[in-house]
Amino acid sequence: MANLASTPFAGLFPVAPTPFMENGDLDLDGMRRVLDCMVDQGVDGICILANYSEQFLVSDDERETLTKLSLEHVAGRVPVMVTCSHFATAIAADRARRAAEQGAAMLMLMPPYHGVGMRIDETSMIEHFARVADASGLPIMIQDAPLSGVTLSVPALLKIAEAVPLVRYFKIEVPQTAAKLRGLIAAGGDLVQGPFDGEEAITLMADLDAGATGTMSSALLPDLIRPVVEHHKAGDRKAAAKAYERILPLINYENRQCGLRAAKTAMAAGGVIRSDVVRHPLDQIHPETKAGLLELARELDPLVMHWGK
Repeated sequence: MANLASTPFAGLFPVAPTPFMENGDLDLDGMRRVLDCMVDQGVDGICILANYSEQFLVSDDERETLTKLSLEHVAGRVPVMVTCSHFATAIAADRARRAAEQGAAMLMLMPPYHGVGMRIDETSMIEHFARVADASGLPIMIQDAPLSGVTLSVPALLKIAEAVPLVRYFKIEVPQTAAKLRGLIAAGGDLVQGPFDGEEAITLMADLDAGATGTMSSALLPDLIRPVVEHHKAGDRKAAAKAYERILPLINYENRQCGLRAAKTAMAAGGVIRSDVVRHPLDQIHPETKAGLLELARELDPLVMHWGK
């Protein structure tokens, strides 16, 4: 069983993109380079197989390959969080068990969802998280995101945490994230070890002010997000705000114009990976959108823009 009394995970836990060859096959050498680049960006941990990893576009066999490769290649340099979301409890639990066996430090899990018309009751949702926890013995981060279409109120989140001791981390990325974080932290007490934000750090300053202890951005510019987190943690909000102001146009462009394509596009431009292809039915990034992204990125020069050159 994981030791929840140990120092909680905090800081920068960006999502690793999954690189593909031009024909759509997995680029396994590129995956290793992605992970190395992320470690070199000074991250506190890495999340794999998340939505920004195109987890919904990889097969079960590919998922197993990516999990094994990532955990072996990172080799303990930083903690690796594995996303195990699935509507079927047995499948989510099996993913969790296999991730734990291969050395994952933590899991991320969305509530069960499968279209707007299929909902499960609160008891079944709690049991879903409990079975995943039992299968893995690892700390679990609940991903509270609009993508699922499942409304998770603060009382509902805390009810899961009360019933499942391994649930102590929460990635909040819904509208008015800061307000929800404040409510969660105030009501949760010791049940909330790791309040995180997400959504590419688009609301990071407000969320840090609200008490977030971690952020899950993309892999586009963690090295430039780090000063924001460090200054804020040190109590220098003015310096944190200045650092954030500098990078916010790029974060905004990523969040509003590119989505998961942004990190792959920058990594391809910087020689980290060979191709920025996303899998169908996703559209490839529009050439003009790519030009706008790279214009902003070159001005800021995050590590991904020159790591592989």
